[in-house]
Amino acid sequence: MISLRHYEIFKTVAETGNFTKAAAKLYITQSAVSHAVRELEERAGTALFDRLARRVRLTRCGELLLAELLPLLAACGSLEGRIAALEGEAPIGVVSSITIAAFWLPGILRRFAERWPRLRVNVEVVSAANAVERLRGGGADLALVEGVPPRGAFICSAFASCRLKIVCAPGYLPAGTRLSVKEFCAERLLLRERGSAIRDVLDGALLAVGYEARPLWTSVNSLALIEAAKAGLGVAILPGELLEAALSEKRLTEIEVEGLSLRNGFFSVRHRDKYLTEPLRELLSLIEECGKAEISY
Repeated sequence: MISLRHYEIFKTVAETGNFTKAAAKLYITQSAVSHAVRELEERAGTALFDRLARRVRLTRCGELLLAELLPLLAACGSLEGRIAALEGEAPIGVVSSITIAAFWLPGILRRFAERWPRLRVNVEVVSAANAVERLRGGGADLALVEGVPPRGAFICSAFASCRLKIVCAPGYLPAGTRLSVKEFCAERLLLRERGSAIRDVLDGALLAVGYEARPLWTSVNSLALIEAAKAGLGVAILPGELLEAALSEKRLTEIEVEGLSLRNGFFSVRHRDKYLTEPLRELLSLIEECGKAEISY
């Protein structure tokens, strides 16, 4: 069978014009060179070299073959030089929930790019449930999710958490209002949709004490809930970092619900059988480092 090695030998013979010199350059025997050239000529069905007195010279057919081979061998040489650096160029696919993508991921990826400037990180921002499904189906290398870590063939690492705050407009309830869980559930609630991490945390906490939320508003968009709360339409539950500006401007006020302490966990998730490249390991390390400065809004 003709291999790339045959073509390398052929090219070297053409360059040196001599079987002996080609053998010395390739660190193989002259008989190995002669054998490789003979196999190539048998495959081509024609002579590729004219054997002269003290040297060999390409035939017209040999010249045609060499012209075809040179770009191929040059590409192979380039690949040989790059093959050890493939991990530094192979793109990484990340799926992230909205809160992590908005407040955490940009800083992490900026630091990552300083170390791996040629590596492309493709990011898709989706719900936590969709992020896990993308990971399960092989559409991503890493998922960054919030709420409850997924079960199954995954390795999940908690890297941080943030407090969920219960807020309303200052005119809706007086500042410092303290509600029971029953009173809270009777309020006009402005909540994220079922299946979102924030809603799952709330529903789990209420279920543990025998209550269920029946929202007036349900939205996939946290900013819509913030605006509704500012307008005095009800009580919203959202991550503290989303509410910081509105609280500092006193357009929203925080209220307390007895016995209801809500925290949203952040997790990096990867498939158990996924091979970890060096860049992917470093990205996971940066995520863990970032998590040490935990959000405390």
